[in-house]
Amino acid sequence: MNLTMASQQPQMFTLVDALRDRLQADTGQPVELQETHISWVLLTDRLAYKLKKPLRLPFVDFSTLALRKHFCEEEVRLNRRLAPSLYLGVVTVCGTVQAPYIGTAGGPGDAGTPIDYAVCMRRFAPGALLSEQLAAGTLLPVHLERLAQRLADFYRDASVAPPAPPDAAALQAVQPALDVLAQLQTGGDSPFFKEVSAWVHAQMPALQKAWSARRQSGSVRECHGDLHLANAVLINDEVTAFDCLEFDPALRWIDVMSDVAFLTMDLKAHGRSDLAYGFLDAYLQRSGDYAGVQVLRFYEVYRALVRALVAQVRGQVTGTVSPPASPDYLACARQLALTAGGPARLLITHGLSGSGKSTVAGQLLTVAGAIRLRSDVERKRLFGLDALQRSVGLDLDIYTPEASRLTFDRLRACARTALLAGYPVIVDAAFLKRAERRAFQALAAELGVPFTLLHCHASQAQLRQRLAARQRRGNDASEADVKVLDHQVADQESLDDDERAMALELVTDDAVDIAALRASWLLQV
Repeated sequence: MNLTMASQQPQMFTLVDALRDRLQADTGQPVELQETHISWVLLTDRLAYKLKKPLRLPFVDFSTLALRKHFCEEEVRLNRRLAPSLYLGVVTVCGTVQAPYIGTAGGPGDAGTPIDYAVCMRRFAPGALLSEQLAAGTLLPVHLERLAQRLADFYRDASVAPPAPPDAAALQAVQPALDVLAQLQTGGDSPFFKEVSAWVHAQMPALQKAWSARRQSGSVRECHGDLHLANAVLINDEVTAFDCLEFDPALRWIDVMSDVAFLTMDLKAHGRSDLAYGFLDAYLQRSGDYAGVQVLRFYEVYRALVRALVAQVRGQVTGTVSPPASPDYLACARQLALTAGGPARLLITHGLSGSGKSTVAGQLLTVAGAIRLRSDVERKRLFGLDALQRSVGLDLDIYTPEASRLTFDRLRACARTALLAGYPVIVDAAFLKRAERRAFQALAAELGVPFTLLHCHASQAQLRQRLAARQRRGNDASEADVKVLDHQVADQESLDDDERAMALELVTDDAVDIAALRASWLLQV
Protein backbone atom coordinates (compact mmCIF):
# COMPACT_ATOMS: atom_id res chain seq x y z
CA MET A 1 0.00 0.00 0.00
CA ASN A 2 1.21 3.45 -0.85
CA LEU A 3 1.30 5.37 2.43
CA THR A 4 2.56 8.92 2.18
CA MET A 5 2.75 11.30 5.12
CA ALA A 6 3.28 14.98 4.33
CA SER A 7 6.69 16.42 5.07
CA GLN A 8 5.43 18.17 8.19
CA GLN A 9 4.69 14.87 9.98
CA PRO A 10 7.34 15.36 12.74
CA GLN A 11 6.08 18.92 13.20
CA MET A 12 2.52 17.70 13.48
CA PHE A 13 3.46 15.35 16.29
CA THR A 14 5.10 18.30 17.99
CA LEU A 15 2.03 20.44 17.30
CA VAL A 16 -0.38 17.88 18.77
CA ASP A 17 1.75 17.45 21.89
CA ALA A 18 2.18 21.20 22.29
CA LEU A 19 -1.53 21.83 21.80
CA ARG A 20 -2.31 19.19 24.37
CA ASP A 21 0.00 20.95 26.85
CA ARG A 22 -1.70 24.29 26.12
CA LEU A 23 -5.18 22.85 26.65
CA GLN A 24 -4.09 21.25 29.91
CA ALA A 25 -2.74 24.59 31.09
CA ASP A 26 -5.92 26.43 30.03
CA THR A 27 -8.34 23.94 31.61
CA GLY A 28 -6.28 22.87 34.61
CA GLN A 29 -7.32 19.30 33.77
CA PRO A 30 -5.60 16.36 32.06
CA VAL A 31 -6.19 16.20 28.30
CA GLU A 32 -6.38 12.77 26.72
CA LEU A 33 -4.86 12.12 23.30
CA GLN A 34 -6.45 9.46 21.11
CA GLU A 35 -5.15 8.42 17.71
CA THR A 36 -6.83 6.77 14.74
CA HIS A 37 -5.24 5.92 11.41
CA ILE A 38 -6.20 9.34 9.96
CA SER A 39 -6.68 11.70 12.91
CA TRP A 40 -5.70 12.81 16.40
CA VAL A 41 -8.32 13.67 19.00
CA LEU A 42 -7.65 15.82 22.07
CA LEU A 43 -10.19 15.33 24.83
CA THR A 44 -10.72 17.97 27.48
CA ASP A 45 -13.26 17.56 30.26
CA ARG A 46 -16.04 19.08 28.09
CA LEU A 47 -14.84 19.24 24.49
CA ALA A 48 -13.10 17.16 21.84
CA TYR A 49 -10.76 18.65 19.22
CA LYS A 50 -10.17 16.46 16.19
CA LEU A 51 -7.18 17.21 13.95
CA LYS A 52 -6.68 15.47 10.63
CA LYS A 53 -3.31 13.88 10.02
CA PRO A 54 -1.32 15.46 7.14
CA LEU A 55 -1.24 12.24 5.12
CA ARG A 56 -2.09 10.95 1.70
CA LEU A 57 -3.51 7.44 1.37
CA PRO A 58 -5.19 5.65 -1.54
CA PHE A 59 -8.56 6.62 -0.05
CA VAL A 60 -7.89 10.00 1.61
CA ASP A 61 -5.77 13.12 1.11
CA PHE A 62 -5.24 15.49 4.05
CA SER A 63 -1.75 16.47 2.94
CA THR A 64 -2.28 20.27 2.71
CA LEU A 65 -3.64 22.89 5.08
CA ALA A 66 -6.35 23.83 2.56
CA LEU A 67 -7.50 20.21 2.28
CA ARG A 68 -7.62 19.77 6.05
CA LYS A 69 -9.69 22.96 6.39
CA HIS A 70 -12.08 21.80 3.66
CA PHE A 71 -12.59 18.36 5.16
CA CYS A 72 -13.04 19.75 8.67
CA GLU A 73 -15.85 21.91 7.31
CA GLU A 74 -17.32 18.95 5.44
CA GLU A 75 -17.17 16.81 8.57
CA VAL A 76 -19.18 19.34 10.55
CA ARG A 77 -21.70 19.93 7.76
CA LEU A 78 -22.35 16.27 7.14
CA ASN A 79 -22.43 15.11 10.74
CA ARG A 80 -24.89 17.77 11.78
CA ARG A 81 -27.46 15.81 9.76
CA LEU A 82 -27.54 13.03 12.36
CA ALA A 83 -25.71 14.53 15.36
CA PRO A 84 -26.36 18.29 15.41
CA SER A 85 -25.86 18.61 19.18
CA LEU A 86 -22.40 17.01 19.07
CA TYR A 87 -20.74 19.10 16.34
CA LEU A 88 -20.03 22.66 17.47
CA GLY A 89 -17.99 23.83 14.47
CA VAL A 90 -14.51 24.25 12.99
CA VAL A 91 -11.84 26.06 14.98
CA THR A 92 -8.43 27.32 13.95
CA VAL A 93 -5.14 26.32 15.49
CA CYS A 94 -3.01 29.47 15.64
CA GLY A 95 0.34 30.52 17.04
CA THR A 96 3.39 28.42 16.30
CA VAL A 97 4.08 24.73 16.21
CA GLN A 98 5.85 25.03 19.54
CA ALA A 99 3.22 27.34 21.11
CA PRO A 100 -0.17 26.74 19.49
CA TYR A 101 -3.59 27.77 20.75
CA ILE A 102 -7.20 27.25 19.73
CA GLY A 103 -8.62 30.19 17.77
CA THR A 104 -12.18 30.85 16.70
CA ALA A 105 -11.97 30.67 12.90
CA GLY A 106 -11.93 34.42 12.37
CA GLY A 107 -13.78 35.43 15.53
CA PRO A 108 -12.92 38.32 17.88
CA GLY A 109 -9.41 38.18 19.25
CA ASP A 110 -8.27 35.63 16.69
CA ALA A 111 -5.68 37.63 14.81
CA GLY A 112 -3.28 34.75 14.30
CA THR A 113 -2.65 33.01 11.02
CA PRO A 114 -4.05 29.46 11.11
CA ILE A 115 -1.41 26.77 11.13
CA ASP A 116 -4.07 24.04 11.21
CA TYR A 117 -7.77 23.39 11.75
CA ALA A 118 -9.77 21.17 14.08
CA VAL A 119 -13.33 19.96 14.41
CA CYS A 120 -14.74 20.96 17.78
CA MET A 121 -17.27 18.61 19.39
CA ARG A 122 -19.00 18.16 22.69
CA ARG A 123 -17.34 15.35 24.58
CA PHE A 124 -19.57 12.43 25.49
CA ALA A 125 -19.09 10.22 28.52
CA PRO A 126 -16.45 7.49 28.49
CA GLY A 127 -17.96 4.11 27.72
CA ALA A 128 -20.82 5.58 25.66
CA LEU A 129 -19.74 4.20 22.27
CA LEU A 130 -21.87 1.29 21.10
CA SER A 131 -18.73 -0.83 20.88
CA GLU A 132 -18.12 -0.10 24.56
CA GLN A 133 -21.77 -0.55 25.51
CA LEU A 134 -21.78 -3.92 23.76
CA ALA A 135 -18.66 -5.04 25.59
CA ALA A 136 -20.16 -3.93 28.90
CA GLY A 137 -23.41 -5.77 28.22
CA THR A 138 -25.47 -2.57 28.49
CA LEU A 139 -26.51 -2.22 24.84
CA LEU A 140 -30.20 -3.10 24.68
CA PRO A 141 -32.32 -4.18 21.70
CA VAL A 142 -34.55 -1.13 22.16
CA HIS A 143 -31.55 1.19 21.66
CA LEU A 144 -30.84 -0.37 18.27
CA GLU A 145 -34.50 -0.45 17.31
CA ARG A 146 -34.85 3.29 17.85
CA LEU A 147 -31.62 3.90 15.93
CA ALA A 148 -32.97 1.81 13.05
CA GLN A 149 -36.12 3.91 12.93
CA ARG A 150 -34.14 7.16 12.96
CA LEU A 151 -31.89 5.91 10.17
CA ALA A 152 -34.86 4.84 8.05
CA ASP A 153 -36.27 8.37 8.33
CA PHE A 154 -32.83 9.87 7.61
CA TYR A 155 -32.42 7.85 4.41
CA ARG A 156 -35.98 8.66 3.34
CA ASP A 157 -35.15 12.36 3.42
CA ALA A 158 -31.55 12.12 2.14
CA SER A 159 -30.51 13.42 -1.28
CA VAL A 160 -30.92 10.87 -4.09
CA ALA A 161 -28.24 10.00 -6.63
CA PRO A 162 -29.27 10.44 -10.28
CA PRO A 163 -30.11 7.33 -12.34
CA ALA A 164 -27.26 5.50 -14.05
CA PRO A 165 -26.99 2.90 -16.83
CA PRO A 166 -27.17 -0.72 -15.56
CA ASP A 167 -23.48 -1.44 -16.12
CA ALA A 168 -22.45 1.76 -14.38
CA ALA A 169 -24.79 1.13 -11.43
CA ALA A 170 -23.34 -2.34 -10.91
CA LEU A 171 -19.76 -1.15 -11.23
CA GLN A 172 -20.31 1.70 -8.76
CA ALA A 173 -21.71 -0.81 -6.28
CA VAL A 174 -18.93 -3.36 -6.60
CA GLN A 175 -15.87 -1.17 -7.30
CA PRO A 176 -15.32 -0.11 -3.66
CA ALA A 177 -15.18 -3.77 -2.66
CA LEU A 178 -12.70 -4.54 -5.44
CA ASP A 179 -10.56 -1.59 -4.33
CA VAL A 180 -10.52 -2.84 -0.74
CA LEU A 181 -9.60 -6.34 -1.89
CA ALA A 182 -6.72 -4.95 -3.94
CA GLN A 183 -5.40 -3.00 -0.94
CA LEU A 184 -5.78 -5.96 1.42
CA GLN A 185 -3.86 -8.19 -0.97
CA THR A 186 -0.76 -6.03 -0.53
CA GLY A 187 -0.81 -6.78 3.18
CA GLY A 188 0.17 -10.40 2.64
CA ASP A 189 -1.50 -13.73 2.03
CA SER A 190 -4.36 -14.90 4.18
CA PRO A 191 -6.00 -18.34 4.27
CA PHE A 192 -9.35 -16.60 3.83
CA PHE A 193 -8.49 -14.00 1.23
CA LYS A 194 -8.85 -16.07 -1.94
CA GLU A 195 -12.21 -17.49 -0.90
CA VAL A 196 -13.66 -14.09 -0.11
CA SER A 197 -12.21 -12.54 -3.26
CA ALA A 198 -13.70 -15.27 -5.45
CA TRP A 199 -17.11 -14.81 -3.81
CA VAL A 200 -17.08 -11.03 -4.31
CA HIS A 201 -16.22 -11.43 -8.00
CA ALA A 202 -19.01 -13.99 -8.42
CA GLN A 203 -21.55 -11.47 -7.15
CA MET A 204 -20.93 -9.03 -9.98
CA PRO A 205 -23.04 -10.83 -12.61
CA ALA A 206 -25.42 -12.32 -10.02
CA LEU A 207 -26.47 -8.97 -8.58
CA GLN A 208 -26.21 -6.72 -11.62
CA LYS A 209 -30.00 -6.52 -12.13
CA ALA A 210 -30.56 -5.86 -8.43
CA TRP A 211 -28.01 -3.04 -8.33
CA SER A 212 -29.47 -1.46 -11.44
CA ALA A 213 -33.00 -1.65 -10.05
CA ARG A 214 -31.95 -0.13 -6.75
CA ARG A 215 -30.19 2.76 -8.46
CA GLN A 216 -33.25 3.39 -10.60
CA SER A 217 -35.57 3.24 -7.59
CA GLY A 218 -33.59 5.89 -5.69
CA SER A 219 -31.93 3.59 -3.15
CA VAL A 220 -28.51 5.20 -3.69
CA ARG A 221 -28.42 8.30 -1.48
CA GLU A 222 -26.05 10.49 0.51
CA CYS A 223 -25.59 8.26 3.56
CA HIS A 224 -23.35 8.08 6.62
CA GLY A 225 -20.75 5.85 5.00
CA ASP A 226 -18.95 4.54 8.09
CA LEU A 227 -21.67 3.22 10.37
CA HIS A 228 -19.83 0.74 12.62
CA LEU A 229 -20.21 0.27 16.37
CA ALA A 230 -17.48 2.76 17.30
CA ASN A 231 -19.19 5.50 15.29
CA ALA A 232 -22.43 5.51 17.24
CA VAL A 233 -22.86 6.67 20.82
CA LEU A 234 -25.50 6.29 23.51
CA ILE A 235 -26.47 9.70 24.92
CA ASN A 236 -29.47 10.13 27.22
CA ASP A 237 -30.65 6.61 26.33
CA GLU A 238 -30.72 7.40 22.60
CA VAL A 239 -28.19 6.22 20.02
CA THR A 240 -26.62 8.93 17.86
CA ALA A 241 -24.55 8.12 14.77
CA PHE A 242 -21.55 10.40 14.30
CA ASP A 243 -18.17 10.60 12.51
CA CYS A 244 -19.62 9.99 9.07
CA LEU A 245 -17.37 9.60 6.06
CA GLU A 246 -16.51 13.07 4.81
CA PHE A 247 -13.36 12.64 2.73
CA ASP A 248 -14.67 10.77 -0.32
CA PRO A 249 -18.18 11.49 -1.64
CA ALA A 250 -18.16 8.26 -3.66
CA LEU A 251 -17.97 6.27 -0.42
CA ARG A 252 -20.85 8.26 1.06
CA TRP A 253 -23.19 8.27 -1.96
CA ILE A 254 -24.11 4.62 -1.60
CA ASP A 255 -27.01 2.21 -1.41
CA VAL A 256 -28.76 2.79 1.90
CA MET A 257 -28.47 -0.95 2.54
CA SER A 258 -24.69 -0.59 2.51
CA ASP A 259 -25.00 1.72 5.52
CA VAL A 260 -27.37 -0.67 7.30
CA ALA A 261 -25.09 -3.61 6.51
CA PHE A 262 -22.14 -1.97 8.24
CA LEU A 263 -23.90 -2.11 11.59
CA THR A 264 -25.43 -5.56 11.11
CA MET A 265 -22.01 -6.89 10.08
CA ASP A 266 -20.28 -5.36 13.09
CA LEU A 267 -22.82 -6.82 15.48
CA LYS A 268 -22.40 -10.23 13.87
CA ALA A 269 -18.62 -9.92 14.00
CA HIS A 270 -18.91 -9.30 17.74
CA GLY A 271 -21.02 -12.42 18.18
CA ARG A 272 -24.39 -10.67 18.49
CA SER A 273 -26.34 -11.73 15.44
CA ASP A 274 -29.46 -11.54 17.60
CA LEU A 275 -29.01 -7.79 17.95
CA ALA A 276 -28.15 -7.52 14.26
CA TYR A 277 -31.39 -9.15 13.16
CA GLY A 278 -33.43 -7.17 15.68
CA PHE A 279 -31.93 -3.95 14.30
CA LEU A 280 -32.57 -5.10 10.73
CA ASP A 281 -36.17 -6.03 11.53
CA ALA A 282 -36.86 -2.59 12.99
CA TYR A 283 -35.26 -0.94 9.96
CA LEU A 284 -37.24 -3.00 7.45
CA GLN A 285 -40.53 -2.44 9.24
CA ARG A 286 -39.92 1.32 9.23
CA SER A 287 -38.55 1.62 5.69
CA GLY A 288 -40.29 -1.23 3.85
CA ASP A 289 -37.07 -1.76 1.88
CA TYR A 290 -37.32 -5.53 1.61
CA ALA A 291 -35.86 -5.36 -1.90
CA GLY A 292 -32.60 -4.35 -0.21
CA VAL A 293 -32.29 -7.81 1.33
CA GLN A 294 -31.01 -8.98 -2.07
CA VAL A 295 -27.79 -7.00 -1.65
CA LEU A 296 -27.48 -7.05 2.13
CA ARG A 297 -25.06 -10.00 2.34
CA PHE A 298 -22.77 -8.54 -0.30
CA TYR A 299 -22.55 -5.27 1.60
CA GLU A 300 -21.94 -7.06 4.89
CA VAL A 301 -18.96 -8.87 3.35
CA TYR A 302 -17.69 -5.59 1.88
CA ARG A 303 -18.00 -3.83 5.24
CA ALA A 304 -16.11 -6.61 7.00
CA LEU A 305 -13.33 -6.21 4.43
CA VAL A 306 -13.29 -2.45 5.10
CA ARG A 307 -12.74 -3.02 8.82
CA ALA A 308 -10.01 -5.55 8.06
CA LEU A 309 -8.31 -2.94 5.88
CA VAL A 310 -8.61 -0.27 8.57
CA ALA A 311 -6.85 -2.54 11.05
CA GLN A 312 -4.07 -3.11 8.51
CA VAL A 313 -3.69 0.58 7.67
CA ARG A 314 -3.71 1.64 11.33
CA GLY A 315 -0.67 -0.48 12.03
CA GLN A 316 1.18 0.88 8.99
CA VAL A 317 0.34 4.53 9.66
CA THR A 318 1.13 4.48 13.38
CA GLY A 319 4.19 2.29 12.89
CA THR A 320 3.11 -0.06 15.65
CA VAL A 321 2.71 -3.78 15.72
CA SER A 322 -0.86 -4.28 16.83
CA PRO A 323 -2.28 -7.45 18.33
CA PRO A 324 -4.60 -9.41 16.08
CA ALA A 325 -7.76 -7.48 15.36
CA SER A 326 -10.65 -8.29 17.62
CA PRO A 327 -12.89 -9.33 16.07
CA ASP A 328 -11.18 -10.90 13.06
CA TYR A 329 -13.03 -9.08 10.29
CA LEU A 330 -11.49 -11.07 7.48
CA ALA A 331 -12.73 -14.26 9.10
CA CYS A 332 -16.10 -12.57 9.50
CA ALA A 333 -16.16 -11.72 5.79
CA ARG A 334 -15.42 -15.34 4.94
CA GLN A 335 -18.14 -16.64 7.25
CA LEU A 336 -20.71 -14.26 5.78
CA ALA A 337 -19.74 -15.22 2.23
CA LEU A 338 -19.87 -18.95 2.94
CA THR A 339 -23.32 -18.73 4.53
CA ALA A 340 -24.80 -16.73 1.65
CA GLY A 341 -27.67 -18.58 0.04
CA GLY A 342 -28.03 -20.55 3.29
CA PRO A 343 -30.98 -22.13 5.07
CA ALA A 344 -33.88 -20.43 3.33
CA ARG A 345 -37.22 -21.61 4.70
CA LEU A 346 -40.67 -20.13 5.12
CA LEU A 347 -42.77 -19.95 8.28
CA ILE A 348 -46.19 -18.35 8.50
CA THR A 349 -47.95 -17.70 11.78
CA HIS A 350 -51.55 -18.71 12.43
CA GLY A 351 -53.79 -17.63 15.24
CA LEU A 352 -56.34 -15.22 16.60
CA SER A 353 -55.50 -11.64 17.51
CA GLY A 354 -53.77 -11.60 20.88
CA SER A 355 -52.45 -15.14 20.56
CA GLY A 356 -48.84 -13.95 20.78
CA LYS A 357 -47.92 -14.34 17.10
CA SER A 358 -46.01 -11.07 16.76
CA THR A 359 -44.28 -11.41 20.13
CA VAL A 360 -43.08 -14.92 19.31
CA ALA A 361 -42.12 -13.97 15.75
CA GLY A 362 -40.08 -11.02 17.04
CA GLN A 363 -38.17 -13.30 19.40
CA LEU A 364 -37.75 -16.09 16.88
CA LEU A 365 -36.31 -13.90 14.12
CA THR A 366 -33.41 -12.78 16.34
CA VAL A 367 -32.28 -16.30 17.22
CA ALA A 368 -32.93 -17.78 13.78
CA GLY A 369 -31.47 -14.93 11.72
CA ALA A 370 -34.72 -14.46 9.86
CA ILE A 371 -36.47 -11.73 7.91
CA ARG A 372 -39.95 -10.91 9.23
CA LEU A 373 -42.91 -9.46 7.37
CA ARG A 374 -45.87 -8.14 9.37
CA SER A 375 -49.29 -7.91 7.73
CA ASP A 376 -50.39 -5.10 10.07
CA VAL A 377 -47.40 -2.96 9.07
CA GLU A 378 -47.50 -3.70 5.34
CA ARG A 379 -51.26 -3.15 5.15
CA LYS A 380 -50.84 0.34 6.57
CA ARG A 381 -47.87 1.05 4.32
CA LEU A 382 -50.06 0.39 1.26
CA PHE A 383 -52.35 3.17 2.46
CA GLY A 384 -49.54 5.60 3.28
CA LEU A 385 -49.90 5.16 7.04
CA ASP A 386 -47.15 4.76 9.62
CA ALA A 387 -47.17 1.52 11.60
CA LEU A 388 -48.60 3.10 14.75
CA GLN A 389 -51.00 5.42 12.97
CA ARG A 390 -54.67 4.53 13.54
CA SER A 391 -56.89 4.22 10.48
CA VAL A 392 -60.06 4.96 12.43
CA GLY A 393 -61.46 8.38 11.56
CA LEU A 394 -59.34 8.81 8.44
CA ASP A 395 -62.19 8.23 5.99
CA LEU A 396 -60.64 5.06 4.59
CA ASP A 397 -61.16 1.35 5.13
CA ILE A 398 -57.94 -0.61 5.12
CA TYR A 399 -59.65 -3.92 5.96
CA THR A 400 -61.74 -4.51 2.82
CA PRO A 401 -61.30 -7.79 0.90
CA GLU A 402 -59.41 -5.87 -1.80
CA ALA A 403 -57.10 -4.29 0.79
CA SER A 404 -56.43 -7.73 2.23
CA ARG A 405 -55.68 -9.12 -1.21
CA LEU A 406 -53.17 -6.34 -1.91
CA THR A 407 -51.61 -6.82 1.52
CA PHE A 408 -51.04 -10.54 1.02
CA ASP A 409 -49.76 -9.94 -2.50
CA ARG A 410 -47.10 -7.63 -1.05
CA LEU A 411 -46.25 -10.06 1.74
CA ARG A 412 -45.79 -12.84 -0.81
CA ALA A 413 -43.64 -10.69 -3.11
CA CYS A 414 -41.37 -9.54 -0.28
CA ALA A 415 -41.13 -13.09 1.10
CA ARG A 416 -40.06 -14.33 -2.34
CA THR A 417 -37.30 -11.72 -2.49
CA ALA A 418 -35.92 -12.65 0.92
CA LEU A 419 -36.15 -16.40 0.29
CA LEU A 420 -34.30 -16.08 -3.01
CA ALA A 421 -31.61 -14.15 -1.14
CA GLY A 422 -31.15 -17.19 1.10
CA TYR A 423 -32.81 -16.05 4.33
CA PRO A 424 -35.32 -17.79 6.58
CA VAL A 425 -38.56 -15.81 6.38
CA ILE A 426 -41.35 -15.34 8.92
CA VAL A 427 -44.65 -13.94 7.69
CA ASP A 428 -46.50 -12.59 10.71
CA ALA A 429 -50.25 -12.54 10.03
CA ALA A 430 -53.38 -14.20 11.38
CA PHE A 431 -53.75 -16.44 8.29
CA LEU A 432 -57.26 -17.43 9.32
CA LYS A 433 -58.29 -18.13 5.71
CA ARG A 434 -57.17 -21.40 4.13
CA ALA A 435 -56.62 -19.79 0.73
CA GLU A 436 -54.14 -17.33 2.22
CA ARG A 437 -52.20 -20.17 3.83
CA ARG A 438 -52.22 -22.22 0.63
CA ALA A 439 -50.79 -19.35 -1.38
CA PHE A 440 -47.70 -19.24 0.82
CA GLN A 441 -47.40 -23.01 0.89
CA ALA A 442 -47.37 -22.86 -2.90
CA LEU A 443 -44.63 -20.21 -2.81
CA ALA A 444 -42.45 -22.44 -0.65
CA ALA A 445 -43.04 -25.38 -3.00
CA GLU A 446 -42.20 -23.26 -6.04
CA LEU A 447 -38.89 -22.16 -4.50
CA GLY A 448 -38.10 -25.58 -3.04
CA VAL A 449 -37.84 -24.44 0.58
CA PRO A 450 -39.36 -26.00 3.71
CA PHE A 451 -42.76 -24.66 4.77
CA THR A 452 -43.98 -24.40 8.37
CA LEU A 453 -47.16 -23.20 10.06
CA LEU A 454 -46.72 -21.79 13.55
CA HIS A 455 -50.09 -22.19 15.25
CA CYS A 456 -50.23 -19.89 18.27
CA HIS A 457 -53.13 -20.11 20.68
CA ALA A 458 -54.05 -18.94 24.16
CA SER A 459 -57.07 -18.99 26.41
CA GLN A 460 -59.96 -16.65 25.64
CA ALA A 461 -59.31 -14.78 28.87
CA GLN A 462 -55.68 -14.27 27.90
CA LEU A 463 -56.60 -13.13 24.39
CA ARG A 464 -58.97 -10.48 25.71
CA GLN A 465 -56.55 -9.25 28.36
CA ARG A 466 -53.77 -8.86 25.80
CA LEU A 467 -55.95 -6.98 23.34
CA ALA A 468 -57.17 -4.59 26.03
CA ALA A 469 -53.60 -3.96 27.24
CA ARG A 470 -52.34 -3.41 23.70
CA GLN A 471 -55.10 -0.93 22.96
CA ARG A 472 -54.20 1.03 26.11
CA ARG A 473 -50.50 1.15 25.24
CA GLY A 474 -51.04 2.13 21.62
CA ASN A 475 -47.55 0.90 20.70
CA ASP A 476 -48.40 -1.83 18.19
CA ALA A 477 -49.39 -1.72 14.54
CA SER A 478 -52.38 -4.01 15.11
CA GLU A 479 -55.77 -2.31 15.52
CA ALA A 480 -57.58 -5.49 16.56
CA ASP A 481 -59.90 -5.21 19.55
CA VAL A 482 -62.33 -7.55 21.27
CA LYS A 483 -64.94 -6.93 18.57
CA VAL A 484 -62.46 -8.02 15.89
CA LEU A 485 -61.57 -11.06 17.99
CA ASP A 486 -65.21 -12.14 18.21
CA HIS A 487 -65.52 -11.85 14.44
CA GLN A 488 -62.36 -13.92 13.93
CA VAL A 489 -63.61 -16.69 16.21
CA ALA A 490 -66.83 -16.96 14.20
CA ASP A 491 -65.24 -16.63 10.76
CA GLN A 492 -61.90 -18.52 10.98
CA GLU A 493 -61.11 -21.56 8.84
CA SER A 494 -59.31 -24.07 11.04
CA LEU A 495 -56.24 -25.99 9.93
CA ASP A 496 -57.04 -29.18 8.06
CA ASP A 497 -55.21 -32.46 8.60
CA ASP A 498 -52.60 -31.75 5.91
CA GLU A 499 -51.84 -28.37 7.47
CA ARG A 500 -51.59 -29.80 10.97
CA ALA A 501 -48.95 -32.20 9.70
CA MET A 502 -46.67 -29.25 8.89
CA ALA A 503 -47.63 -27.13 11.90
CA LEU A 504 -45.80 -26.35 15.12
CA GLU A 505 -48.32 -25.98 17.96
CA LEU A 506 -47.51 -23.29 20.51
CA VAL A 507 -49.48 -22.43 23.62
CA THR A 508 -48.56 -18.88 24.61
CA ASP A 509 -50.37 -18.47 27.95
CA ASP A 510 -47.01 -18.99 29.65
CA ALA A 511 -43.43 -18.15 28.63
CA VAL A 512 -42.28 -19.70 25.35
CA ASP A 513 -38.99 -21.57 24.97
CA ILE A 514 -37.69 -19.69 21.92
CA ALA A 515 -34.50 -21.75 21.64
CA ALA A 516 -36.53 -24.94 21.45
CA LEU A 517 -38.90 -23.37 18.94
CA ARG A 518 -35.95 -22.31 16.79
CA ALA A 519 -34.55 -25.86 16.85
CA SER A 520 -37.90 -27.34 15.90
CA TRP A 521 -38.34 -24.92 13.01
CA LEU A 522 -34.85 -25.24 11.56
CA LEU A 523 -34.96 -29.03 11.79
CA GLN A 524 -38.12 -29.27 9.69
CA VAL A 525 -37.60 -30.35 6.09
